[in-house]
Amino acid sequence: MPRPCAQRRPDGAVGRRCGAALSAVRCIIGEMTDRSHETMRVLAQRHLPPDVRERWLELLRPTARLLPASGSDRVVGRLGGLPRLPAEVAWPVWEGRGPLTFIASVDCAQLPLDALDIRLPTDGTLLFFCFDGQIDQGAAPVIAVDRDTWPGARVLHLPAGTECAERQPPPRLRADVRSVPLTARVEPTAASGEHPLIHEAFLAGLTSEAADDHPVNSEEFEEAVWAEGWGPGHRIGGHAWTLQGPVEIEAAAGVLGAEVAWDSPELLDEAKGWLLLAQIDCEEAEGVVWDDTGALYWLIRPEDLAARSFDRAICTFQC
Repeated sequence: MPRPCAQRRPDGAVGRRCGAALSAVRCIIGEMTDRSHETMRVLAQRHLPPDVRERWLELLRPTARLLPASGSDRVVGRLGGLPRLPAEVAWPVWEGRGPLTFIASVDCAQLPLDALDIRLPTDGTLLFFCFDGQIDQGAAPVIAVDRDTWPGARVLHLPAGTECAERQPPPRLRADVRSVPLTARVEPTAASGEHPLIHEAFLAGLTSEAADDHPVNSEEFEEAVWAEGWGPGHRIGGHAWTLQGPVEIEAAAGVLGAEVAWDSPELLDEAKGWLLLAQIDCEEAEGVVWDDTGALYWLIRPEDLAARSFDRAICTFQC
């Protein structure tokens, strides 16, 4: 299956954050900007009318932004490198395809859990694996809309005290991926204009034309908000920083099947039942790149997260 280049919005329009638009924003922004609630409030005041502004701000969600650690930074996880696994745990494999690539690990006890709004484990390690294209040159990307690709990603939670040892990857995978230590910074994140929560709050009942003309969907406002999230978007929790449209919609479409309409209330209701667990981007400056220099997103239902059923998480890839 070819990798999708644009996801369809609930109103039927094609996602605008791809290709040339991405390159243009990359040139304009240059460097990642510092983010805070005050920054987001200033953006809202500049671009949104008062009756829209406060409701939009209420939809902000905190994330633990994961950044390369240096000096005395507290290390909360690692990007790439070699995983530490118990002797009895086999390296994750996509049956019929091959072994999954180890993507990242996160030490839950080191995360700023009190600042987040998702119920993560208070201890132990989360390990993220995905079939990233290095074996088949990207012929079988893991995308949430295609249920057949779901076995191509895995999340493992190893409780604190689990006896583990560093594990070399299977022969078909690269063994020279750098290990990048990560630290965490709490930041507010905004839902895109295509997100089901934005649709519910502002766009429900509007025609496609009226939805596109709504202030939350203005090109100037979207670019300003998107610019605030520029840079490798590794994160735990919060809203995803996406390249091709809401990942929650992709997960919902995968669950409901290909026959569901992309503008159906059923799809939007299902999408609201998924949370971003983690987003891991490429870190080109550190030499850690997944397939087509895109981003990997893991989503999970709140009830599965509370039950620590990480095997029920869904992964999708955007580039």
